[in-house]
Amino acid sequence: MENEKIYGAQAYPSESVSPPPPMYGESSGTRGSIPRRILDSFKRDPNAHATPKGTVGADGKVFDAESAAQATADSPLSRKLKGRHLQMIAIGGSIGTGLFVGSGKALASGGPASLLIAFALIGVMLYCTVHALGEMAVLFPVAGSFSAYSTRFLDPAWGFAMGWNYALQWLVVLPLEIVAASITVDYWNSSVSSAAWVAIFLFVIVSINFFGVKGYGEAEFVFSIIKVIAVIGFIILGIILNCGGGPRGGYIGGRYWHDPGAFHNGFKGLCSVFVTAAFAFAGTELVGLAAAETANPRKSLPTAVKQVFWRITLFYIVSLTIVGLLVKYTDERLLNGSGSSDAKASPFVIAIKDAGISGLDSVMNVVIMIAVLSVGNSSIYGSSRTLAALAEQNQAPKFLAYIDRKGRPLVSICIASVIGLLAFLAASNKAGEAFNWMLALSGLSSIFTWGSICLAHIRFRKGWRVQGHTLDELAFRSQPGVIGSWIGFLFNILVLIAQFWTGFAPVGYAKMSATELVKNFFSAYLAAPIVIAFYIVYKFYFKTPFIRSHNMDLSTGIRELNLAELIAEERAERAAWPKWKKAYKFLC
Repeated sequence: MENEKIYGAQAYPSESVSPPPPMYGESSGTRGSIPRRILDSFKRDPNAHATPKGTVGADGKVFDAESAAQATADSPLSRKLKGRHLQMIAIGGSIGTGLFVGSGKALASGGPASLLIAFALIGVMLYCTVHALGEMAVLFPVAGSFSAYSTRFLDPAWGFAMGWNYALQWLVVLPLEIVAASITVDYWNSSVSSAAWVAIFLFVIVSINFFGVKGYGEAEFVFSIIKVIAVIGFIILGIILNCGGGPRGGYIGGRYWHDPGAFHNGFKGLCSVFVTAAFAFAGTELVGLAAAETANPRKSLPTAVKQVFWRITLFYIVSLTIVGLLVKYTDERLLNGSGSSDAKASPFVIAIKDAGISGLDSVMNVVIMIAVLSVGNSSIYGSSRTLAALAEQNQAPKFLAYIDRKGRPLVSICIASVIGLLAFLAASNKAGEAFNWMLALSGLSSIFTWGSICLAHIRFRKGWRVQGHTLDELAFRSQPGVIGSWIGFLFNILVLIAQFWTGFAPVGYAKMSATELVKNFFSAYLAAPIVIAFYIVYKFYFKTPFIRSHNMDLSTGIRELNLAELIAEERAERAAWPKWKKAYKFLC
């Protein structure tokens, strides 16, 4: 055995027989020194089966939906995310400045009752949407996730529009969030240039993503734990303060719901909060995008999807109830922030300051900074994976589909990172203007994405039934079902209407000039005409069909070939569980 080397369970003579080639989905091993192994890891994965030449759009005017589905299913992205990563992405992934700072402006616009009603209604919408996404992602854990589902179950042109809409959203968000992180440092009156902080934060975020999906997962795991602990800590502290247990004492109760009141600016105030609440939940769908890089999505995804309900209830509804009890909506500090991440305008920080607790406001500002970095981290992940999936379906330049031996979409990550350099515009006099229009590009992106997920699920269920399948064949079934998807879809339409109204005639529009009104409308609604333009141009150029129920591809991308047997075994196992475990697994 001295002249033999061991590969797996078999021995091969070192001279005469070479080791077996890598199985599909595995990367070939690299040898040599550490620098050589690092260099080799950036080479293209030999198993990377991007869409074969001559199939998808071969003549420039044909879209082959079947080959596109196969390309996303065969994507060689690394599958290293574990259940704990997915659960923390689901629980804390989208907790960011929308909750910590944006809720302050929402409170000032609509009052505490509007804040609760709007976030609760959007929470119901997201609960339905994430369950719909979970059902499809467990069955088809493919690259591109929701944009690929739009291509497969709705219309390839709409999938193209949704993919680019989602990629552009995250590409634009990265420089915005890096600048936002530098603003959080200004809370301590730092003398260091903002450009230096931009460079530091950009380097940290890009470095995390060059560690691949494992790096993203571990970073989000840590970030989410910190955010979750901070929110739970604030809820406990808020209850104590409300009952008069703070340094300054005095029972508060529901005083601020009576004076100055529960509502502000009437129904329009509620609609403006409705829009803010929708943006605060942006990023919730990332759990579905991560399915393609999860070791066992059939086991991990259902748990992660169910936990979204608890995040909505505990971290949004309960914490904002406390905020509404501790901070008046007339407090001028709520509107005095210099940006979306300025802790001075955070109702969480204002509540702590009003209680007379010194030092804790700085701790909260650190949490806000971590939340901003978390969103920046997600932005590279979300944009790079979506761009790679679009390229694999021939809906983007093919070089974007380059995936190296470590399963990283390298070119897409580099492009997202380079766009992050726009954050250095922060030093420019025109920075505010530039960033406002960049933000407008991504303004309605999440609404279109969520609506498409719900509609794709409705169409998927129709195709599943028409092609003779039963719901018992699904590894995970959406708890609210098709009715929930209709509720989610209609809620998304309502948010679009509310955004149109508040963009066209915002609160206090009578005092605004015509130029200001036009500027306000396009800053709120610019994403809509861009999405429509993407769809119409692609639709007419490629003449893509609406996917009929009987033509839907319901087999490509299913990982387990013996799915029926696996589901039967799991159901037999669940039947033997005690009642407490059945109840727990239903909820979590």
